[in-house]
Amino acid sequence: MTKLIALLFLAAFGACHSVSAAETRPNIVFILADDLGWSDTSIFGTTKFYQTPNIQRLAQRGMLFRNAYSASPLCSPTRASILTGLAPARIGITEPNCHLAAVVLEKGLAKGGPNQRVLVAAGVTRLKTDYRTLPEALREAGYATGHFGKWHLGAEPYSPLQHGFDVDVPHTPGPGPGGGNGYFAPWQFWKGEGKPGDHIEERMAEEAMKFLHANKDRPFFLNYWAFSVHSPWMAKPSLVADAARRMEPGAAQRHPVYAAMVQSLDDAVGRLLDTLDELKLADRTLVVFTSDNGGWHNVAKEATNNPAFAGIPVTSNAPLRSGKASNYEGGTRVPLVVAWPQKIAAAAKSDALFQSTDFFPTLLDACGLKPQAGQRFDGVSQMPALLGTGAPREVMFSHFPHGGRADIEGFLPGTWVRRGDWKLIRFHAANDDGSDRLELYNLAADLGETKNLAAEKQELAAELNTLIAGFLKDTDAVVPKLNPAYKAATVADPLDAWKPRGCEAAVAKGVLTVTGKSDAPFLGVGAGKLAGRTIVKFRARSTAGGGGKVEWLPTPPDPGKAKSVAFQLSGGDWQEVTVELPAEGPLGIVRLYLPASAQPVEIDWIELKGAGAPKRWDF
Repeated sequence: MTKLIALLFLAAFGACHSVSAAETRPNIVFILADDLGWSDTSIFGTTKFYQTPNIQRLAQRGMLFRNAYSASPLCSPTRASILTGLAPARIGITEPNCHLAAVVLEKGLAKGGPNQRVLVAAGVTRLKTDYRTLPEALREAGYATGHFGKWHLGAEPYSPLQHGFDVDVPHTPGPGPGGGNGYFAPWQFWKGEGKPGDHIEERMAEEAMKFLHANKDRPFFLNYWAFSVHSPWMAKPSLVADAARRMEPGAAQRHPVYAAMVQSLDDAVGRLLDTLDELKLADRTLVVFTSDNGGWHNVAKEATNNPAFAGIPVTSNAPLRSGKASNYEGGTRVPLVVAWPQKIAAAAKSDALFQSTDFFPTLLDACGLKPQAGQRFDGVSQMPALLGTGAPREVMFSHFPHGGRADIEGFLPGTWVRRGDWKLIRFHAANDDGSDRLELYNLAADLGETKNLAAEKQELAAELNTLIAGFLKDTDAVVPKLNPAYKAATVADPLDAWKPRGCEAAVAKGVLTVTGKSDAPFLGVGAGKLAGRTIVKFRARSTAGGGGKVEWLPTPPDPGKAKSVAFQLSGGDWQEVTVELPAEGPLGIVRLYLPASAQPVEIDWIELKGAGAPKRWDF
């Protein structure tokens, strides 16, 4: 009898202990912005133009990560990594193609014709339901699970409802709010909902707030994947007008429509935080705010509700190099804030390496839950970093087996590894002979990735390249390779229409070398349809350095009407030079005057961006 009483007491104690543990589990609100760049909020002090007081408020409540990365420079792969804790290379979703009609569930190399130099991956187009996902794990533990906003991992039967979510609004598989009126109702992707002029981010916030109210008395997982700030670039006119009054001509970030989109995103974040406060849930809710990849830093080509701003770069990820779709930092370094008042110190900052594959194991750990037997992760639990007791990650990888657009730096098939301050990028089959090109950067000293140290530190580059090889093997990654059927077209003009004057110019191994033979050497090219204010950028290296200028002439050329803007090229290593031409009307001819020196000037690339189709030369 005594033994029976003891067993009953232990059973009762175990049940009480289980309830207590469940009660201490945090609610989770996961906010994922779409295409929001590292410099697009006020949390790093990199912008004066964008106003994000609510994201700033969240950062004051929790921990700001300064070295956080998406697993891919494009959206669907990162989204898959968040839900599974697995690298996109392993899953096979390596490009944002999950809205396409074709159902592709196995990864492999794409076929290429004789005009395609490198064979790239044929990405998987659906997140298979045999993966155990974060919402499935949380639902099994008693959480209410709701998904609101963009999905882009497959339509039925691969929608959120088949991946562990009880609720999915607006239940659309598309890549963004494109088509029809875009961000404004009536919506093509959510028919029958909204009054004309309603903004989709406001509506998503309202739907998410209803979910919070309905589940305030039980643990919940709110997955708020915002539509903002993905194209089409459209915003509320009142916010656009306000941003237009604040814009500074010539500033790197000055697109009023984009600024207004960022503000709508921030407003939605504020409404969610206010609801948690109103329901007195903030202290026991873990909130994540991050982005799926870097910001779109090129000129807007899609619809905007204010054509007056066409031709202005959408945003700038500076001081990071390049942006969305790039293997450089601007493609994958993203904002990340994690707030959990009961556990994480307020206004804390961390330099720990954090990647989107880490969210699943971290949130399981935060909830006191274990992975399913046999379940593996490419991510790690970041609880030590959140609690300020350690940095769990030593290395991270990103595999992006795609590429093609010449106007995006680093949009080439590549894989990179970061270990400590060092980052090595392997661009697959990028050299003339089909071998891989290596670029090595010390991010602590060179955040903008301007100095490739691979030749100087060959031993370190080889060591990091071995880590990449191990990652590719472990994940069974699809590795791009030189197309054996490729037949190179005869290139009659290696300078691709640039004409040297007063100098000698030659292209070798992707670099244009210019040696002055006169007092005013220059390269000239037709600007095509470019007109109006134009940004000229180029990456160059000169031992001696010196002054130069960019000149433009009307068509037909009239030297008497030529105008120019000067620049200074420092002596030493590679550097990017940016020159803004305050042109009016067509540019006609553009001339790049280089320092008048017998010492050669090397040029990696040149680009022109203004009203009209941008032009870029990767020599």
